Amino acid sequence: MKNRIKIYFGIALLAATVSSCNLDKEPLNGPATGTFPSNETEAENGLLGAYKALTLLDASSTPFLHVLDNITDIGYARPGNNYTPGITSSYTTDNALATKPWTAHYKTLARVHLVLDKLPGLQGKIPPEKLKQLDAELRFIRAYVYSQLIELYGGVPLLTKNVPLGEANIAKTDAAEIRQWIIEELTAIADALPVNQSAYGKVRASSVAAYMLKARVALYAGKFDLAAASADQAIKLSNGLHELTPFNESINYAGKNHVAGEPDVSNIFGHEGFKSSKEWIWVMEYNINVPGNVHNQQYYAASRLGRGVAYWGPTQDFIDSFQASDGLSITESTEYDASNPFANRDPRLDMYCVRPGSRFLGYQFEMNSSFKNVSNYWPVLNGTSDKPAVVANADQSNAARSYSGYLWRKHVDIKDFATTSVNGQSDLNIGLFRYAELLLIYAEAKIEANKIDNSVYDAINQIRLRAHMPVLKAGLSQAELRKALRYERKVELASDGFRWYDLRRWGIANQILNGNLYLNRDANKWTSAVLTKIDDNASPVYNTALANKVFGVQNVIFKINKDELWPIPESEIVMVPNLKQNPGY
Repeated sequence: MKNRIKIYFGIALLAATVSSCNLDKEPLNGPATGTFPSNETEAENGLLGAYKALTLLDASSTPFLHVLDNITDIGYARPGNNYTPGITSSYTTDNALATKPWTAHYKTLARVHLVLDKLPGLQGKIPPEKLKQLDAELRFIRAYVYSQLIELYGGVPLLTKNVPLGEANIAKTDAAEIRQWIIEELTAIADALPVNQSAYGKVRASSVAAYMLKARVALYAGKFDLAAASADQAIKLSNGLHELTPFNESINYAGKNHVAGEPDVSNIFGHEGFKSSKEWIWVMEYNINVPGNVHNQQYYAASRLGRGVAYWGPTQDFIDSFQASDGLSITESTEYDASNPFANRDPRLDMYCVRPGSRFLGYQFEMNSSFKNVSNYWPVLNGTSDKPAVVANADQSNAARSYSGYLWRKHVDIKDFATTSVNGQSDLNIGLFRYAELLLIYAEAKIEANKIDNSVYDAINQIRLRAHMPVLKAGLSQAELRKALRYERKVELASDGFRWYDLRRWGIANQILNGNLYLNRDANKWTSAVLTKIDDNASPVYNTALANKVFGVQNVIFKINKDELWPIPESEIVMVPNLKQNPGY
């Protein structure tokens, strides 16, 4: 007879699941409530449950990390109560997007502690090395979750064990103290983890991932020497295991029109990439055969003709940030031509973004009303014709077409669109740590510590050479290297979920997110006069009077001493009197 285990966590911080959480484990010979886990198999299942819990944080059925950049200067979401408040300083304490991570992350912590708290009692039942690894993996997940919580909410309650219901009135721990705790935790466990867990599809944490997380947390804390040393250790451990994956031959279509072909990054960011690319260090796994372990990211990201709803996409500000192919900004390069703005640009513009005149998901993508009909290349792709068909241009005529005028190509795999329904669920994995970010963490830490050597150039140039871009000039100053680094983070990590954190920790959010954010929903033409310069943060500065006439405008607001943090859910404040709301809410 199947026994349903119902575990009582007693953590008031779990919002709607205050007193209990169903794990939905139904083993044929299930353990009694309160004894889980009682052996190695159950402990391992509990660990896998904690990993799976990370996949449950989403917004609009899209994994949260791939939503986050769309409430910054580089991406734009369909206007609405959940997303627009993030760039207009109007979050409320019950805003679904702003409060959802809190609940989701504390649920994950509950799953971690369900197993972690019981491990000491399993000594003698589990081989010592196995027990040590289980402990390390669970603590790694916990450290990662807290690294996310403090970036969004600042100080939060730091739970290092399961808390009985009667003791759950817990105050915040300062974010700086939590960062130091995370660093100490990762120092303690990094070498207890296997160097490589590729047998599990990089779903389980490795020592490379632990050192990388330590480096990221140290970087965000301004501990640059520690960040550089930790990143260097992760890079050394990655030797033979992790490296940048070259773009496939479709990079040759970058800067060309839809007739040439369709740029494609699935060998890194698609099903193929998650299977074979060495670039990935740690990923969240989705599996369509597991109930509830899917997402609708593809549906929300895709074009209207491509079976999607064009829910978010890059801004004009981001498109104008891409350098020309000579490595200069478009306000400085002689290769840039505003009348043909997508030619002779950093190929990542087309590899990571979808712009008018290109091909996306088998269709010509156009946003201007002059394109009543466009080419459908699926007959060619399917081998039923040697010529594309002609179809009505729903990408332009649909009232809910792209609101920015552009779409994200990154994290969209055309293979899903040959098989799924109109709102087709996908089990495309989501990358959490990749080698490109590790290289950029290392380079930034060395730059900010002002310990610049050839290794800094090498780290950045590896990424630029992969993108077929010129290497950095030798002998750059610290300020010049900082600008180069910020360009690479902005472009290479776009749509990966880091931009909001970068704007805040660099102290430029009040500069970048105040004023006008530009969109080009109608694909209007523009002249070079709309831009005055690309600043030291690799961000475009516009001639406002001209830009306002050409582009659509979204006013953005960032209030100092408020918008650095998101609001804690009001329900939590009510239930936990010692928990104080963040300033300004």
